[in-house]
Amino acid sequence: MAERRLPARSSARRLIDIYSRLAERREHLFASVLKGRAPSQWEHYPDGDAIDVGNGFQWFYHSHSAEDRPGAAEHGHVHLFVRRDRFAQFARSKAEAQFSRLTHRNGRRAKTRHLVAVAFDPHGLPTRLFAVNSWVTGDLMASAAATAALLADIRLNTGFAEVDGVLEAVCRLCGREIDALLTDRDRALSGCAGPNVLEDPALEALSTVEIDLDGKLGAYS
Repeated sequence: MAERRLPARSSARRLIDIYSRLAERREHLFASVLKGRAPSQWEHYPDGDAIDVGNGFQWFYHSHSAEDRPGAAEHGHVHLFVRRDRFAQFARSKAEAQFSRLTHRNGRRAKTRHLVAVAFDPHGLPTRLFAVNSWVTGDLMASAAATAALLADIRLNTGFAEVDGVLEAVCRLCGREIDALLTDRDRALSGCAGPNVLEDPALEALSTVEIDLDGKLGAYS
């Protein structure tokens, strides 16, 4: 247990340090991504995505209209992806073969696999994780086993150091939440049999889980 707690404790400390520096500068987490402007709905930030070729990940930030997300109190969210070269080590695994059958992928290929989305409140604090269907992001998903493994060991260097740091820390702190998210995601997919499950417009948000950030930081402080 002590060995498993060390990375979480370090991640909690990292989150506190990042948000402390931002507070000292009176700067929003996504200020550098948005270049000081309010986000335009549906636009991807940064243009062309934040890409880390060396580690094999990328992400973009965007927001939805209030009409599209009634009742939501978020500033926007990050969609996090693994790139094809980094994913290759999992591509021929038994878990991927089973997940391919579940989703009826039928040999489809994609340059990226969507791993998770992280929602942020108006203050730039992470509030929840969610999983979306493949038609939303235009690529594919990975099996729960591959997704959890990639997120547990994620390293990001896209040039947006503080956003990268928050995403890394959240992924390491929220292992249990990620497992629950992926279990619910696969349950939603298995409940909709048929060859077009990944393109079904009725299936958009597949699962969601709240992040108790105060609880996380308190547990490891």
